[in-house]
Amino acid sequence: MEDLKDPTAERQRLRSRLVDLLNSYASEANHIGHAFAGRNQLHGPDLHALLAVMHAERAGAPLTPGRLGEVMGLSSGATTAMIDRLERAGHLRRLRESNDRRVVHLRYGDTGMALAQAFFTPLAPRTDEVMARFDVAELQVVERFVQGMVDALTGYRDELRS
Repeated sequence: MEDLKDPTAERQRLRSRLVDLLNSYASEANHIGHAFAGRNQLHGPDLHALLAVMHAERAGAPLTPGRLGEVMGLSSGATTAMIDRLERAGHLRRLRESNDRRVVHLRYGDTGMALAQAFFTPLAPRTDEVMARFDVAELQVVERFVQGMVDALTGYRDELRS
């Protein structure tokens, strides 16, 4: 049991292995995203925009066009062109949902949602099978870890944009 005698070595091994696994996961997710984009005539940034809109909706904080541009690191003109393209294709909707009619929120369009569900639904049983191997407490640790890694990457990305 070498690992128990030298926790520093085991920590370093795990750090290295987890970074490799996260990189592999990101790469595979990117391949799947490119396949979805290619099958639906989307540009790479379009897919990232749709994901940002979807995540914001799930969090109960829909994005405005300006906030989407910030998240994507795009100019207002490039953001508008992208939103126009996605709206024409039925992937996004612009909605005025607040008392302030100047505020526009972006929502996933029905067409976009149907395409995403058709494409990604076959993946769900595979991810469910993996998650079923872990109890709730273990999944909570994984959630905390992955959220911390996302926060670290987001912070670094923001520094790079500054």
